[in-house]
Amino acid sequence: MPNLSISLIQTALYWEDKTANLEMLEKKIMGIPGQTELIILPEMFSTGFSMKKEALAEDMQGPTLAWMKKMASLKPAILTGSIIAKEDTESGTRFFNRLIWMLPTGEFGWYDKRHLFTYGKEDQHYSAGKKRLISSVNGWKVNLQICYDLRFPVWLRQSCAQDPPFRPEYDLMIVVANWPSARSLAWKTLLQARAIENQCYVIGVNRTGTDGAGLQYGGESMVAGPLGEPIRLLGQDEEIFSHELDREKLEEVRLKFPFWRDADSFFIQS
Repeated sequence: MPNLSISLIQTALYWEDKTANLEMLEKKIMGIPGQTELIILPEMFSTGFSMKKEALAEDMQGPTLAWMKKMASLKPAILTGSIIAKEDTESGTRFFNRLIWMLPTGEFGWYDKRHLFTYGKEDQHYSAGKKRLISSVNGWKVNLQICYDLRFPVWLRQSCAQDPPFRPEYDLMIVVANWPSARSLAWKTLLQARAIENQCYVIGVNRTGTDGAGLQYGGESMVAGPLGEPIRLLGQDEEIFSHELDREKLEEVRLKFPFWRDADSFFIQS
């Protein structure tokens, strides 16, 4: 299978200002040199990690989704990152921290954050997701996750096929985040641990700067290889990093160290 070209956008965010964030990100996206197949933005890229859901949430026909469709088409590339989303139900409006996987065709899927950050009272404002989203691009299977999910290895664990061709469930894990600098050691360690235990590439994209609640974010976005090795660890400043993930290297690691074959079978109940 072919390699996969990816681009990470590590940036500060304007606090609860969608217009400013989308204008800023549009310039960064269109400024990525050459071709890339996948562009990854931080968690809640249009607002910052805000609990003002009533004022900031959008449905799937909202302006941020329209912007993502435009950007994915113009580049062209798959665009992913999370937003504050809402759904109207018979029992009322529900809100989600929702990662969007936007194709250049305008088709999209989404993943709702499973593990809500109770320490930051996220659970008091948003509903938890119930299922994972494993998408695909150029033959690669991609497991999409959001920030605090990174701390829960059972939810992220590979489920390997028990029937031929006996392949791991996914090849790349993406974690979009607003991860405070005070816990940067955990961020870096967990990204590498998830790569090691799942024998896959892991990409963590974090924001920088300070938000409206006074929290500081240290960036340190990372691309980790299937042995857990940091292919690239960004610093604390804004940066755009592009890289080509090596499919042959991934297959060599899995063939030489077929630990994934010995994994326990399991089922996650919603």
